[in-house]
Amino acid sequence: MSKGIVLLAAGGTGGHLFPAEALAHELKAGGWSVHLVTDSRAERFAGKFPADEIHVVPSATIGSKNPVSVVKSLFTLWKGIRVARRLMARLRPKVVVGFGGYPTVPPLLAATGMGIPSMIHEQNAVMGRANKALANRVKAIAGGFLPETGGQYAAKTVTTGNPVRPAVLEAADIPYQASAEGEFRLVVFGGSQGAQFFSKAIPSAIAALEPADRARLRITQQARPEDRDEVVRTYGELGIPADVSPFFTDMASRIGNAHLVISRSGASTVSEVSVIGRPAILVPYPYALDHDQAANAAALASGGGAKVIAQGELSTERLAGIVSKAMHDPAGMAAMAANARKAGKPDAARLLASMVEAIAGGRPIAQFKGAQFKGERP
Repeated sequence: MSKGIVLLAAGGTGGHLFPAEALAHELKAGGWSVHLVTDSRAERFAGKFPADEIHVVPSATIGSKNPVSVVKSLFTLWKGIRVARRLMARLRPKVVVGFGGYPTVPPLLAATGMGIPSMIHEQNAVMGRANKALANRVKAIAGGFLPETGGQYAAKTVTTGNPVRPAVLEAADIPYQASAEGEFRLVVFGGSQGAQFFSKAIPSAIAALEPADRARLRITQQARPEDRDEVVRTYGELGIPADVSPFFTDMASRIGNAHLVISRSGASTVSEVSVIGRPAILVPYPYALDHDQAANAAALASGGGAKVIAQGELSTERLAGIVSKAMHDPAGMAAMAANARKAGKPDAARLLASMVEAIAGGRPIAQFKGAQFKGERP
């Protein structure tokens, strides 16, 4: 028998949906029914999302200074709140959890307005705009990297870490095996906004390597559809086996089998790389709002689990040198992998599920603050 319905709300990108998916698995295992509210962008991720139902609620972001656009966005939000209120009345969820992104605003505003217990999870070290707008209304804030002390909402903030999907936990069981000889697996990805730079920079750097180093490489690289053919052509000319795609459904296992990861530093990326425990070169997306990617990267680099390099500092020569050094420094890569793993929070989903149950039951969250969560739920 189900304990009741938990309604999860998340923007339609992997950064928002993956933590929500991880929590959904944990809640389902604990006897809850899970429903998801998102937008149409989520279709490519929805196949693995363990929701009883997926709902699309009208929403919009108010990012334009054009008065007409602002009015249209406000009207869409108003419609979304009305749709969300009807959804709440039908489902009667015990708790609503938002994971950021503008599609979370109507359901969270509807829920808090109707007195339904609600909380938000912020993946990044800097709170996003949607969560900022909702923070004052919810009962609790869980954070991937947010500090529990200081700030306007410290009293209701718990640093849980970012929940990671079961596929990531499975990849974490793959031991890191560095070697100065034989195949060297390089995994490169940049998210929906950040892959363009890598599509030009990485092939150019690989071309600058010594032939003996190139012969060892096996590359997985995420590239935009419009960049893919050129990336494939370059690697083909260099004779390097490469899997190039706009999206990989098995990226967790590819990270697990990697000798080195080069990526942007979105919250989910940093969390998954640390839980799996792989050496990483993190290149924060320079145009990210509030520079949240730089803050995320710094959190992992501070413990020696990654190196952070600004995009503007990555010349072809420097990038080639980084890859070459990694290929010839197995001990250094193994140490970085171990440091990354120490920073990982594989129990984040269980801790967050415990918070959700506490909020649903009207219990305080003080027990979770500063928790080193292990074993059974409190």
